[in-house]
Amino acid sequence: MKMRLKQIWKQAGSPAAAVLFVLAAWQLYADWSGIQDWLLPSPLDIAKEIAVIFPELWRHTVSTVKITVIGFSAAAATGIGLSVLLHAVVPSLRQPLYPLLVMTQTVPTIAIAPLIVFWLGYDLLPKIIIITLVCFFPILVAALQGYANTDPTMRSYMLMIGASRWQLFRRLEWPSALPYMFAGLRVATAYSVIGAVIAEWLGAKHGLGIAIRLYASTFSVARMFACIVMIVAFSLLFFALVVLLEKRMIRWRPTGKEEA
Repeated sequence: MKMRLKQIWKQAGSPAAAVLFVLAAWQLYADWSGIQDWLLPSPLDIAKEIAVIFPELWRHTVSTVKITVIGFSAAAATGIGLSVLLHAVVPSLRQPLYPLLVMTQTVPTIAIAPLIVFWLGYDLLPKIIIITLVCFFPILVAALQGYANTDPTMRSYMLMIGASRWQLFRRLEWPSALPYMFAGLRVATAYSVIGAVIAEWLGAKHGLGIAIRLYASTFSVARMFACIVMIVAFSLLFFALVVLLEKRMIRWRPTGKEEA
């Protein structure tokens, strides 16, 4: 138990200390600089505002969490599904399709998102599409990289003993690519929250994106920061859940200590 607590403190202690230092410096600056609260509220002011509007803030947060999880799931399914298609099922499609997939990332989300909302309305579907467009590409690229980095010696051995293309993929390339896939999924967690907030900003009844927009229109800066706090907290929790899932699924991967 002591070793476990020591390990947790070793991993989380330095980041927590850095966050506390920034908050303390922010609080001191807000108190001593004479800056107006409506321009830059202190952390304590933001905490008080969170307590005041928490029921409303929680309702917006639940809405954002819902579309983020759905959109992230759709993006993961799209990215991993496309990687399997382009690598194992129809590899001949990779060369013609890959440039088109790259093009989807060259158009800024803030530019194409209004068109998607205009075409499909303000329901759940356009928000899921926006999040999927934002998130699927890093997952796809990471998975393809993982397939490509499969141990060539093991590949040659399996081909030598007569493994089929599908057996090679299922028993060697897929397990080898899992760490790469999770690297892409970790990146996509942050992108999915950003995509959800952008989608809500453009039009929604509930959600942290529309809440920030409404609070900005009334110059309620403390409430805007309250929304940002919820976004950051959810992003960190979402990231931690993906890391936990990775540890559960890839128990065979050696730790850095073992590799050393």
